Formats: sequence, structure tokens, C-alpha cells
Amino acid sequence: MAGLSKSTDMTHGSIWKHLALFAVPLLLGNLFQQLYNTVDSIVLGNFVGKSALAAIGCTTFICNTLVNFFNGISIGAGIIISTHFGRRDWDKLHETVETAVLTAIVVGALVSLLSVPFVPFMLRAISTPEETMGPASAYLRIYFLGTIFLFCYNIGSAILRAVGDTRTPLKILILTSILNILMDLLFVVAFQWGIAGAAAATVVSEAISAFLSLAVLHLSSESFRLTWQDLRFKPDILKSILLLGMPVGIQQALTSFSNAFVQSYINSFNSTSIMAGWSVYLKLDQFSLLPVMSIGQATTTFVSQNLGGGDPGRARKGTRTSIVLGSCVVIGIALVLGTFAKSLVSLFNQDPEVIYYGTQFVWMTLPFRFFGVWNQTFAGALRGAGDTRGPMLIMLFSFVFCRQAYLFIVTRFVKNIYTVGLGYPFGWVMCTFLSLFYYCWKQRRFDAQSRP
Repeated sequence: MAGLSKSTDMTHGSIWKHLALFAVPLLLGNLFQQLYNTVDSIVLGNFVGKSALAAIGCTTFICNTLVNFFNGISIGAGIIISTHFGRRDWDKLHETVETAVLTAIVVGALVSLLSVPFVPFMLRAISTPEETMGPASAYLRIYFLGTIFLFCYNIGSAILRAVGDTRTPLKILILTSILNILMDLLFVVAFQWGIAGAAAATVVSEAISAFLSLAVLHLSSESFRLTWQDLRFKPDILKSILLLGMPVGIQQALTSFSNAFVQSYINSFNSTSIMAGWSVYLKLDQFSLLPVMSIGQATTTFVSQNLGGGDPGRARKGTRTSIVLGSCVVIGIALVLGTFAKSLVSLFNQDPEVIYYGTQFVWMTLPFRFFGVWNQTFAGALRGAGDTRGPMLIMLFSFVFCRQAYLFIVTRFVKNIYTVGLGYPFGWVMCTFLSLFYYCWKQRRFDAQSRP
């Protein structure tokens, strides 16, 4: 069983090759992970109707707010593990793994227990129409019961990726994504459980992925092996994880929370077709951002390993290489989205109005895709260097304050799908310029401190 997982040392060898080989499995894994909710949307949109598709759209940001908060904690743990791996500090690496896994179990259980009673309040807070309130509530209640499994998988995969292993999480996600598709068809189409069946399929798949990822860690013979009898909180390590992870988690959670208010603007049109079209756009948007996010995550691991190994110059070269790779990928994504927008939207629902609105949302945001490369790469590099607060403040200011200010002001004068839909890219543009300025300032400051 020792061959279940294998780490990768990024402190030597070709930079672009390390980044590409790390990012590609990571991208495929993120794609398969995204398939969970996307398959739910496709099955519900085609076999239940656009009202169910609209209900799924209403739940997206609520789910992401809680889940993304713990994702930030996972990133914090990954940074520490990557640094210890680069330093060859195996004792600290082992203690960090045990603390991180126990944190996932405890926090995941608490979220599962505490979030279910607040489902109606969450949906009313984003002006969810009554016709979609029932289905959306059913989906969320079941989904939240399974967050402990999602958290455990996320921390398990974060540990593996931190030591350079992206293939094992990918294999797990491929398997569980296929199972999720089969269970969606079984529960929704064959058993006719509706939106509750889609949620149940997701939870069961996530439970299997959590079990497999933790089993791989336990059965591994490498330095990051999970030993259940050593599972305990190490106060100093937990503090370090939280200091690095909390800013990322807060930023991602508040960004998702802010996006829920964007959803409230969409809901205020009182059109199921617009809501369903927006829901489809969100799914396509999430898929299109995954390659850039994967490169950003690869940058985090690359930078943290090389800084841990004492080579800041190589870390900076890795950041520049990531920007070039990401730019090439975004050009390809833009061409695909621009050419096949209608066909992609129609996969989710055949209603002409849904196709029209979904396509409009895709096209209006297309020219701004390039800005995501800079956002994610600079944020990934800064996090890898141990600076998680800077990216947090920049993204909160751009994605929360600026985006909400834009929507509040612009819709007072002109309120239509275009002014609301452009709220997303407005935040991207602001984040790009601020991230570029901050990264250059941090680099000049580091170079000045390094000179004798």
C-alpha cells in the first residue's frame, strides 16, 4: 500500500514542468469536484424543470459561504505542510497532519449540526421567491448534513497536494464523480425524489471521497502518514494553521456571502427564466475559473516549498511562469465560451428564455476573463510566502465592498441584466490592479531587506 501516494519535490528541476504537471491533475480534480453540483443542475434542469434549476442557483452561494471558509483553513494547513516538506522537518509535518485532520472532523461536525436550523433564514436573506423556497430548503438541509464529509475530503486532498501529490485526489474525484452521476440518475430520474435526490447523491459521493482520502493518508508509508492514535490538537500548530488559514477562509466566505447579495439582485427581477439563466452562467463561470485557480494553487505550493528550501529567486521565477501559463489557458477558455455559449447553456435547460439569458450573461463577462489570471497567481504566490492577510484584504475590498457599491449605485439609475451581470467583472478588474501593486511593493520590500 506504500504506492498509494507519492510526493513531489519542487525545489529542483524545470519550473514550468513542475507547475504544469502539478496544475493539470489539480485542474482535472477541481473539474470533477465541480461536477458534483453541475450534474445536479443538468439532471434537475432537464428532468424536473427550470424551477428546480432556479432553486439550485439560490443555494450555490449559501453552500459556498460555509464550505469556502473551511477551504481557507485547508489552504493554511497546506502552506505549513509544504514549508515543512521543503525543510525536511518530518516531525512537524506529521504533527500538522494530525492537527489538521482533527480540525476538519470537529469543525465539519459542528457546521453540519448548526447550519440546518438556519436554512429558511438564509434563503429569505437573499430574497428567494416562494415558488423556489421549498425545493431550495430541501436541498440545503440534506447538503449541510454532509458537510463533515466534504471538510474531511478537502483537508485530506490539501495535505496530499501540499507535498506535491495531485494524482491521488484526482483518482478519488474521478471515481466519486462517476458514482454521483449514476446516483443522480437513480435518485432523481428512476426514484423521482426530485431535488432531495440530487442532494442525497452529492452527500453519499462526498462521504466516499472523504473515506478514501483519509484511508490513503493512513495507509501511506511516507512522512505525511496519518496515524489515528496520534490524532490530537497541537496548540502551536493549530494557531499557525488558523493564522494563515483564517484570512483566506474569511475572504472566501465573505466573498461568497457578498455574491449572495448579487443573487438577491437577480432574484429581484422576479423571473424564473432570468434566475435559471443566471444559475447556468454561474456553473459555466465556475468551470472557466478552475484552470486559473488551479495554477494559483500550484503557485502556492511551488512558492512555499522553495521558500522553505531557501530559494526565493526560484519562487519568483515560478510566479512569472504561472502568469504566462495562465494567460495562455485563458485565451483558449475565452474562445470556447464565446463560440459555444448557446450550446453550453442549452445543456442545462431547453427553455428559449433560459438559453437567452444564460448566453447573455456569458457573453457580457467574456472580455474580462484575463483579469482572473493575475488575481489568482499573485494571491497564490503571496499565500505561499506566508502572507494571507494581504490577498484577503484586497479581495474583500474588491469583491465585497467595490462590487456591492457598484451594484447599489448603478442599479439606482439603470437596472437590467447587463448592469447587474457586470458586477462580477467590476470586482475582478479592481482586484487585478490592487494585487499587482501590492505584489510589486512586497517584492521590492523583500529585495531591499535582502541587500547588505
